Amino acid sequence: MSSPLIIATLAAGLSGFAPPAIVVPSAVVEVDGDCGEAAAEVVAKTGGELLSAQPTGDGQCVVTVLIPGNGGRPKKVTMRVPM
Repeated sequence: MSSPLIIATLAAGLSGFAPPAIVVPSAVVEVDGDCGEAAAEVVAKTGGELLSAQPTGDGQCVVTVLIPGNGGRPKKVTMRVPM
């Protein structure tokens, strides 16, 4: 024998009742520019390898590079540069 709850759920689904819309905030943040040029400038200046480049809200970029050491671990350098 079928459960009344299953029958009610099936009837609601067949009646065309749409579930309520869920508003999900966007995870994408739009910025005025990108950090490509700033990252290239820091890499050229330091001779390091790009680790990350992230825009900030004030029109700058936080660029992190790894600078090779003398046979040891590379040095991590973070610079804040204009976009």
